[in-house]
Amino acid sequence: MPAGIGHNRPGEAGRPVQWQTPHRPHVGSTDEEGGAAAETDLDLVEKALVEGFLPADDPTSFLRLARVPFEGTAADGAKLALLRVEIDSVADVGSVTPHLGGGSFRYDPLPARMVSRRKRLRLVYFDGQNLRMLDLAEALSLGAA
Repeated sequence: MPAGIGHNRPGEAGRPVQWQTPHRPHVGSTDEEGGAAAETDLDLVEKALVEGFLPADDPTSFLRLARVPFEGTAADGAKLALLRVEIDSVADVGSVTPHLGGGSFRYDPLPARMVSRRKRLRLVYFDGQNLRMLDLAEALSLGAA
């Protein structure tokens, strides 16, 4: 008799097997009882925000769906107001390696297969005197205004 689906269990055909624990807290984070845990998959949320924000028909509602605060209080007590969303495209095309002693460095352009590309999100808030550039995690940690 051939082995069934799911770790060679012929009696449980069609039942998927999961070996890892999804959405397990990261090392050093705590749950709701022990303190504030880091947002699960925040990097994926930020990536979706970067990809969907510019083509969105209603950018303001898009930000609301992403739970980006329009107003908030920073850890230092400053009241912040969201002014702008900046999305940059970045490509790393070279690398530097410091020489022994640190007084100089070696520069090497990267071959095409080693060039890294990414998009970077910055949320620009105004604190009454200056602009503050926050990433998504910092913006989501703002207190209620």
